[in-house]
Amino acid sequence: MTLDVAARQLDMSKSNLSRIENAQIGIKPRDVRAALALYQVTGADAEALVEIARGAQQRGWWQNYSDVLPEWFEFYVGLEAEAATLRTYEAEAVPGLLQTEAYAREIYRLTAGEEALERKVAARLQRQSVLHREAPVQMSVVLNEAVLLRPVGAPAVMADQLAHIGRVAQLPNVTIQILPFMAGGHPAMSTPYVVLHFADAADDAVVYLDNLTMGLALEGAEHVRGYTLVHEKLCRMALSPADSLTRLEDASRYFA
Repeated sequence: MTLDVAARQLDMSKSNLSRIENAQIGIKPRDVRAALALYQVTGADAEALVEIARGAQQRGWWQNYSDVLPEWFEFYVGLEAEAATLRTYEAEAVPGLLQTEAYAREIYRLTAGEEALERKVAARLQRQSVLHREAPVQMSVVLNEAVLLRPVGAPAVMADQLAHIGRVAQLPNVTIQILPFMAGGHPAMSTPYVVLHFADAADDAVVYLDNLTMGLALEGAEHVRGYTLVHEKLCRMALSPADSLTRLEDASRYFA
């Protein structure tokens, strides 16, 4: 059975099934059962594989936060952990990979309330290890100017957050650009996005979109190409990295 046929029968993308087979992302026991039924594996052999799947769920650190990470977002965190490059645009809030602990806490209070707050913050901070690991993700970030000026939490929280963005921008693997209001309309006005590419050429790139209750991974070449072109245009419209640092410093004065 080819990968393409199996993926269609299991109602998942070909690249997602390939990542499972290559141990890049986990697979839940119920999905193992579906695959075993498709492959006509039964009896003791099937049960042994289901047990292996149960143990394998503990591989990724994010599995330890399954109580606070929705299943659809766990999937994204697994992709993020494997990504070689990441391009993203944010219109309203600082991206999770750039958030300070205090800013993340305030964002969760605003969007999800107090339940399991510290666990959620801890998971968000853990994600940031991709920026500092031995082979860090190469990240290009475009931030709408509104992100710098919208107060989240006390002034001290915002001041520290803006300073933190400036520090992260000094990393050789991170490029941060500010899209000023004066740039006018732009092609990403309808949605933030993340475009992820992987070191293994066999792994299809992914465009990831989300909201408060669900996430959507788009793996078609036309989607990846379209969002990549949008990101390239935003980078041209945005301030240069050096001028963006200056804008960050100017914005921090509002919260001094």
